[in-house]
Amino acid sequence: MSRERSYLNLAALAVVAAPNVIPARLALPQHRDADQTLTGLIDVQGRHWEVIHTTNPTIGAALIAESRVLKQIGRRVDGGYVDFDVPRPEGGVTLPDKSYVQVRSHIPGHPLAIESLRPGPGLAAGLGRALAQLHEIPPTLIEEAGLPVLTAADVRSNWQSLFDDAAMTGKVDSNLLARWESALDEDLWWRFHPVVVHGDLAEENIITGGGSILAFKGLSQMRVGDPAEDLAWVYSSAPIDTLDVIEEAYDRGRIEGVDKYLRLRAELVSELNLARWLLHGVRTKDDAIIDEAVEMLEDLAEQVGDELFVERSRPMAVVASNASPDISPDDDRDDSAYSDDGDDMSGDSTYGTDYDSDAKTVGKEANYDDAGNYASADSADDYHTADGYHTNAGGQDESG
Repeated sequence: MSRERSYLNLAALAVVAAPNVIPARLALPQHRDADQTLTGLIDVQGRHWEVIHTTNPTIGAALIAESRVLKQIGRRVDGGYVDFDVPRPEGGVTLPDKSYVQVRSHIPGHPLAIESLRPGPGLAAGLGRALAQLHEIPPTLIEEAGLPVLTAADVRSNWQSLFDDAAMTGKVDSNLLARWESALDEDLWWRFHPVVVHGDLAEENIITGGGSILAFKGLSQMRVGDPAEDLAWVYSSAPIDTLDVIEEAYDRGRIEGVDKYLRLRAELVSELNLARWLLHGVRTKDDAIIDEAVEMLEDLAEQVGDELFVERSRPMAVVASNASPDISPDDDRDDSAYSDDGDDMSGDSTYGTDYDSDAKTVGKEANYDDAGNYASADSADDYHTADGYHTNAGGQDESG
């Protein structure tokens, strides 16, 4: 059985995982939780490392997969293809007790304080540029590392499954459900080119210094998917008056161009993440999380009212709360999604006002399996609190 390791013990294990790293003294950062322990380390050459020890096999496997893609991205950094850095794995080893130790370079700097962003050519523009460069990384790097590769249809299907589960809780306003379904039913929204996405953007995973974005960390959730998943965090976290600057820098950095529905999908994802947080509370039977999620969903419902993402052209039938809308993703590329004159399409069904408020709560939480598909999960560590959001409803032009 794995035992808890002290920081000094981790320093000793660093030599086992990476023979070229000879410890001289401990350093920051230092962190410990139920699944892993991390300590900083200065070696005899003055280099700053981080040593990670985990007793959780899932985390260990994720660190191994992440190390493969970090090495590939590191080569792109060294080749001048991207301006940001990433941690560089130096070595790793599975111990006899089945726990795992990895040594990687420490990235100096400070976590991004996103609420302090200001309009202009500084850090806000740097964030947009760095995300664009991240999304331009060849998807083959992710596939070769054994990380999930999702198609546009996969992404749509995952959100549809989450939507269905959220609807079954009876805790989501019917106007919100209709709003979300109008977007999930809109075929043109889901004809995009999947790209490499970070998958776990948070202030602590974006390192800054000197007014620039220095590095991305926490890349174990990287996958090929919808760029809107990363931009959703920006939309829900950054000051509203910085979004134009971030978007402009992002657009300039995307070589293949940006599909016209990206910003609308990002807004949708930021809203659906509140439903994801609700489902996490339902799955873990955590009343505090449920209450928090419900309060945020009610605030959102008050903001958007009965405004749909995609306006309906005719009356729609009401679907019962325990029914699953029929979504048939179309894998075919439609170039109108990348043009300036693509016509909007009407959906086929909507949720009405008679959702059953007594509907039984679902018994699984919103999460993704190793293949990137929507699945149940047993670990609360897969979730981050949805501790802030705002919506730009009504401020987006669907014509792109």
